[in-house]
Amino acid sequence: MLPEVGLDGQKRLKASRVLVIGAGGLGSPVALYLAAAGVGTIGLADFDRVEAHNLQRQILHRDQDIGRPKIESGARTLSGINPNVRIRLHPDGVTAANVIDLFSSYDLVVDGSDNFPTRYLNTDAAHLTGRPLVYGSLFRFEGRVSLFDTRAGGPCYRCLFPAPPEPGTVPNCAEAGILGALCGVIGSLQAMEAIKSIVGIEPSLRGTLLVVDALEMQFQRLRIRSDPDCPLCSDTPIITEITPDRYEPTCSEGSRESLPPEMDPIDVHHRLETNPEDIVIDVREPFELAICRIENAMHVPMRQIPGAIDTLPQDRQIYVLCHHGHRSLRVMQFLNDQGFAKVTNIRGGIDAWARTVDASLKRY
Repeated sequence: MLPEVGLDGQKRLKASRVLVIGAGGLGSPVALYLAAAGVGTIGLADFDRVEAHNLQRQILHRDQDIGRPKIESGARTLSGINPNVRIRLHPDGVTAANVIDLFSSYDLVVDGSDNFPTRYLNTDAAHLTGRPLVYGSLFRFEGRVSLFDTRAGGPCYRCLFPAPPEPGTVPNCAEAGILGALCGVIGSLQAMEAIKSIVGIEPSLRGTLLVVDALEMQFQRLRIRSDPDCPLCSDTPIITEITPDRYEPTCSEGSRESLPPEMDPIDVHHRLETNPEDIVIDVREPFELAICRIENAMHVPMRQIPGAIDTLPQDRQIYVLCHHGHRSLRVMQFLNDQGFAKVTNIRGGIDAWARTVDASLKRY
């Protein structure tokens, strides 16, 4: 009856193939509404089993499902809603080994994952396969939703958050807690964006982050702009394929012998005072160095890094510096891919250094 949908829209839904990653708090309402809407094929990717504490928010499952694989429990529930939907089960979940083939067999992906490694894996694979990705996340009373569709010229998740947070800095839902009903709100919004994308209804949340504050009952829309230095979707990307080591879990405390991928300038400054063998590589352009520079830093412009690989020491700790931390992040990731294990990005670049370490430096 909706003129924006009509018979043609319903046919599009029937012909569509949607992959739902995670059959948990977000995946449950997403899958339920997609099945009820008449989506023809729904894929469920999850390797977990139903536990009693899941039932507070994972409404695909019932008490009698405890101990069963979530995808099997979810498939039974979805078939009870719409017996005509084709349900494909992926018991291994999403991995670096299967993600490209998996995404390529679907038209659209809905991310209901609850950890950063999987979220970044999904982001990268969605861009590399040209699939729109409906993003959702939860934290206590707050939820976020967006549509990342780089094939349509929109930004990606890495434009918003270029790299995962440092290990141990962000608690998961089990540590922070989550209000169960919020999963229904955010999951329903994700399902709405998926249906609109399939049918072709605009406007969408492409290029917009919708932030839901359930405690204050406030909705806020934040504009996301494509990052010209994005390591994934810019004109000169660093991430051009899926490499398993890029998606190592970040929820553990991490090794005491290794430094985090990013550090604040003041922490780097202290490290340099106690470890004089460590080096700083400044990847800014020569004209930027004329404005301000850090004493004793090695200068290698970003574009010259690939040709200077053999001159960089792999056995010493390297800190990479640029203006605001974006170019240096890409260089850090490039060096990691080349086998450099001791590389850390200086968060906020020399601008943050001038604000927190050396106020005599000119800012630009």
